[in-house]
Amino acid sequence: MQHLKDKVAVITGGNSGIGKATARLFAEEGAQVIISGRRQDAVDRAVQEIGPSAIGFVGDAADLEDHRRLADTVRSRFGGIDIYMANAGIINLTTSAEVTPADYDRHFAINTRGVFFGVQTIAPLIRDGGNIIVTSSLAATKVLPDHAVYAGSKAATAAFAKNWAIEFKSRRIRVNILSPGPVETEILAKLGVSEAERPAFEDYMASLIPAGRLGRPEELARAALFLASDAGSFVNGVELHVDGGMTLA
Repeated sequence: MQHLKDKVAVITGGNSGIGKATARLFAEEGAQVIISGRRQDAVDRAVQEIGPSAIGFVGDAADLEDHRRLADTVRSRFGGIDIYMANAGIINLTTSAEVTPADYDRHFAINTRGVFFGVQTIAPLIRDGGNIIVTSSLAATKVLPDHAVYAGSKAATAAFAKNWAIEFKSRRIRVNILSPGPVETEILAKLGVSEAERPAFEDYMASLIPAGRLGRPEELARAALFLASDAGSFVNGVELHVDGGMTLA
């Protein structure tokens, strides 16, 4: 049984990591998936990997005009959508004393402003009974070293989602928050962890997680599928921590 048969889903940041794994799973479950990302080459590779059920769109989550272009593309090709996953994000870890205005503005432009106006722009195209998934982070609720700005940008999106769950109730649009813990994705390299340092880094992170290991993108994708499908039909306004129990540690 395909849980998303004939559904249309838009996933921002769908060209890598959790977004790409989710796009692949949604496509396998019968959905037509539109993935967006900033780099043409990465978007093209992701579309090729996922197959004919995927369409690529190049745009920056920080650019409100790109959100409008994405909405126009969706409207012209599909008329509307059933699932919107606001997943695009960046992370740059540093102590608060070393955060520059540019670092701060970039985090909030993509992680926060991009989520808010992305939902505002696409909401008229979400069919009644559809749903929105906002990718937040464990860091939004658990204090982690050097995460202050990133955590703040993600905590705001969780607050948005809970408000939207009420605002969209007349349209029966469910809005939920997916909060990953550490996951084995390309983002580790973006954190400045070299290939040589990676085994030690992963061992350290695993020691902080009751499950004893980092998560896998496919595990986050399955959680997103639960939220997007009828399996989660009575789940609304929740923050689903998919972190191997790290919230508790």
